[in-house]
Amino acid sequence: MNPARDLATLDGELLLNDMLAVERKLERLTEEAKKGIVKDKGLHALEAALFTKLQEALAADKPLRDVELPPVEEKLLSSYQLLTRKPTLVVFNTGDEGADPSAGSGQAPARLPAYPHARSAVVALQGKLEMEIAQLPPDEAAEFLKEYGIAEPSLNRMIKLSYDLLGLESFFTVGEDEVRAWTVRRGATAPEAAGEVHTDLQKGFIRAEVVSYSELVHLGGYAEVKAKGKLRLEGKEYVVQDGDILNIRFSPPTK
Repeated sequence: MNPARDLATLDGELLLNDMLAVERKLERLTEEAKKGIVKDKGLHALEAALFTKLQEALAADKPLRDVELPPVEEKLLSSYQLLTRKPTLVVFNTGDEGADPSAGSGQAPARLPAYPHARSAVVALQGKLEMEIAQLPPDEAAEFLKEYGIAEPSLNRMIKLSYDLLGLESFFTVGEDEVRAWTVRRGATAPEAAGEVHTDLQKGFIRAEVVSYSELVHLGGYAEVKAKGKLRLEGKEYVVQDGDILNIRFSPPTK
């Protein structure tokens, strides 16, 4: 087994795929210029410069996620499925040997290759052991995790890292019949979060009652939150925080 070799092979295949896509785009741009069928010369020149820059990076074995681009070029690339532009989560299965405690939670052991690229993260896990623990009742699973020195299941770390890499976070809604988590982009406003629940909530948004999950747990329940004056009223400009619990006040649409 050679993790560094396998990772390099995978990266090489992704780089090659992107190189072919970029070269095809440059060929089309060149052909359009030769035939004089360029509709927007400014856009054509911008695309030619951008894809030439990408070609040079790929030729140097540089993943495109490591190439810093201004917003206008980011927008141009939004419709292109270039693989090395995507965030990458590398998961090392350390088997029965376990992870290196000195590496820290969620980090690759020292003997495994690092992955020093932008918008990437590394997590190491003991696959077989964690599969067995996942099949145990919660109380027994907690004992096994403690016995093997595992702070939390690696699946939890993988989910957290995935959310971080994708720029996502969770908020909650609480009703009499259910508690539900919703996913929203990091930096979303309260009306945007309301729209994830239902479009009518976003259209008729008035205010949001907000309390953080940690505060709710600390105080013990909604009654205590209200009694302590910790339930906040936030308006349309409020930026939702990871773990917020929202109760949306809205005006129902008229028929």
